[in-house]
Amino acid sequence: MTDRAAEIAANLADVRERIDAACRNAGRNPSDVRLLAVTKTFPATDAAILADLGVLDLAENRDQEAGSKFDQLRELRPAAKPRWHMVGRLQRNKMRSVVRWADEVQSVDSTRLADALAKAAQDRPEPLDVLLQASIDGDPARGGCPLGDLDYLADHVIRSGELALKGIMAVAPLGMEPSRAFERLAGVAHQLQALYPTARELSCGMSNDLEEAVDHGSTCVRVGTALLGGRGLASP
Repeated sequence: MTDRAAEIAANLADVRERIDAACRNAGRNPSDVRLLAVTKTFPATDAAILADLGVLDLAENRDQEAGSKFDQLRELRPAAKPRWHMVGRLQRNKMRSVVRWADEVQSVDSTRLADALAKAAQDRPEPLDVLLQASIDGDPARGGCPLGDLDYLADHVIRSGELALKGIMAVAPLGMEPSRAFERLAGVAHQLQALYPTARELSCGMSNDLEEAVDHGSTCVRVGTALLGGRGLASP
């Protein structure tokens, strides 16, 4: 095992223990919380190490970097079957490129984006999984759909034959206690799932607040720094 592989393996063990401990404290089964490895700004070789370690849910936030890394990982680990997630803000002119590599898009926050994504996904053999990105504090600068508009957006997505609604994603706002933010988000997520039973995913919690997220029902934590360290520079 290389030094980098050993480093990532040790970090992964620490993160999994944190998730397990958070689940124990919340009375939840650790198998109900998925680890999403955020590989943005890190090279495809790190993604390959994660795949070797059994981490096959990988996330990116920039289409150009993700598309290149997707191709590189297929060359490095042709037998691996990773599931790629788009977690960054979407640009309508990048939709066709995004649907080439993404298995799931977690950042749909408007009907215009949903329509553009659905159009780009028309040639896929099956609907593209999507999560609605929620804005917990309603700040438009940070992206996300205001909580009060999520029902309308969800209904719009459900009506699309090209998109499959899987749940909600959000980031705890700056200046707000994560526990308070995730409590608010969880309430909205429960209401949405009651209306749309397929919307079972609650993607919230990152390296610094995954415990609070798990305590409030997160089913997917998005972890980058705690797994891979400070942001690196991915290969072009």
